[in-house]
Amino acid sequence: MEETISLKALFQILRKRLWLITLVTIIAAIISAVVSFFVITPVYQTSTQILVNQAKNEQQLYNVGAVQTNVQLISTYNDIIKSPAILDKVISSLSLEKSSELLSEQIQVASSENSQVAQIIVQDTDPKRATEIANTVATVFKKEVPKIMNIDNVSILSKADFATSKSPVKPQPILNIAIALVVGLMVGVGLSFLLEYLDNTIKTEQDIENILELPVMGVITNIKDVPKVTNVQRPDMTARVPQRGETFGS
Repeated sequence: MEETISLKALFQILRKRLWLITLVTIIAAIISAVVSFFVITPVYQTSTQILVNQAKNEQQLYNVGAVQTNVQLISTYNDIIKSPAILDKVISSLSLEKSSELLSEQIQVASSENSQVAQIIVQDTDPKRATEIANTVATVFKKEVPKIMNIDNVSILSKADFATSKSPVKPQPILNIAIALVVGLMVGVGLSFLLEYLDNTIKTEQDIENILELPVMGVITNIKDVPKVTNVQRPDMTARVPQRGETFGS
């Protein structure tokens, strides 16, 4: 027989297990807050911009073909910026105790479509060090790219500013707690339905009808205990038996 459950029954299950849902949700939020504030190391982000642009001569003010060439070169520059040829010099200049592979993971090069401007984004656990890495990468790249590609068309458009990188970009405690609340709520609801599904005890007449598929003919109600009578005076069983010639009361 196919089992069906009504919407009212679902709400009754949730209401009965409301304490469990609330407890799981609160625990999830607390764990997320503790991890976000005290466990995960804050990461700071800063960025600098470089401009890829051919030098203009007096006879040519604007050349669409040159601009398109510069845009196509940006994707090549992205790989060069994160290569050991650039990052090894950055590590040496800043005396960083890490390899070029690890430093490359902290750097991201982004550019808008059909734009000659590339953005060097650096993330680090120290905001000052992140700023120094971003500016040094841009400077070293500008200096080394003419030797690598035999062209000189890179200029630094804006440098990374330490003041703009004082706020960590991750972790984001508020977002993490909000996600934990949603996840905790979902886990609490799922756990409530699981416990209800595993509970095969009979509690009501409706459970008997559903399990045995038989109508209930009668119900024995709970009989309260009869209160005990206390402080009842019992007759005196130790009265003296009258002797011969004596009368009661003498």
